[in-house]
Amino acid sequence: MSHEKKLEGKYNIKAVSTILGIQPGTLRAWERRYQIIAPVRNESGHRLYTEQHLNILKWLVGKVDQGFTISQAVALLDKQELEDNEVTSTEQKDRTQTISDDLLKALLRFDETKAHEIINQSFTVYTIDKVVIDILGSLLVRIGDLWENGEITTAHEHFATSILRSRIGIIMHSFPHNGILPKVVAVCGPGEWHELGLLIFTLYVRRKGFEVIYLGSSIKENDIDVVLDEVDPKFLFFSCTLLENVNNLLSLVSSLKKERGDLEIGIGGFAVDHLTKELKEQYTEHIVGQSKQEWEQWLKSKL
Repeated sequence: MSHEKKLEGKYNIKAVSTILGIQPGTLRAWERRYQIIAPVRNESGHRLYTEQHLNILKWLVGKVDQGFTISQAVALLDKQELEDNEVTSTEQKDRTQTISDDLLKALLRFDETKAHEIINQSFTVYTIDKVVIDILGSLLVRIGDLWENGEITTAHEHFATSILRSRIGIIMHSFPHNGILPKVVAVCGPGEWHELGLLIFTLYVRRKGFEVIYLGSSIKENDIDVVLDEVDPKFLFFSCTLLENVNNLLSLVSSLKKERGDLEIGIGGFAVDHLTKELKEQYTEHIVGQSKQEWEQWLKSKL
C-alpha cells in the first residue's frame, strides 16, 4: 500500500517548478527530449508528478548545479539507485560536498599526500562511479571555473587537474577489459581541453569492457596518426565542448575518414549537440548521442 502511495501523482507542474526553481517550459523540454520521466495526467489532462519523479528531477538539477550539462546528467542517471534512496539524501550530499571541499583545499595547498588520502577515504564510503563522477569529476569542473574566473593560478589548475586526472585514469584502467571487444582511442578535439564529457563517456565504455586508450585534452593533429598506427583501434572518439573548435573537429573527422575507411569515428559534447541541422545530417554517422541509451545504440550499430 505504501509503495502505491509513493507512485501516486500528487504534484502539478507549477508546484514542481517552484520546488526545483526551474521553469515549467524547461521541465516539459526535458521530458520531451530525454524521456526521463512520464508524469500521469489527471482528468483535465494536467501533468501530475510522483515523489519518484520529483527525486529524479532533484537529482538532475543537483548535477546541473555542479556544472554538468543536462545531457551529461541524464547520461549518468541511474533510476534504480534513486529508487533505493542512495542519491537523494541531504546528509549524503553534504558529506560528498565536505569531501570535495577538503580535497580542493589540499590540492590548492599542493599537498599531494593529503589529497590522495582524502580520495582513498572516499572509496571506503562510496561506489567507484560515485567517487569518479560526483567527487572527482565535479571537482574538475569546479577547478576549471575557478581558473577561468581568475580565482586560482595556472599552477594551481595544472597541479590539481593532474592529480584528479591521474586518479580517474588509474580507476578506469582497473576495470577488466574483454579481449574480444575492439580497442578504443578517446581524445578531446583540436584545441579542446575540457575533458569532463570525455571522461564520463570513457567511464561508460570502460564499464562495458572495452580497452580504452585515453589521451585526454587535445593533441597535435599529426600525433593522432602516430597513435592510430600504433594502436590500430576500431573506434576513435572525440569530445568537443567549445563551439569555436567544432569546425576544426569536423574537418579532422572528414580527413581521417577518407584516410582510414575502417575506423569508426564517434563525436560528442556540447558543441556537437549544438551543430546546425544541416551539419548534424552530414555527420550523423559519427554523432554518438547524449545518453547511455543513444551511446548503446551507436556502438551496437558499429560492432
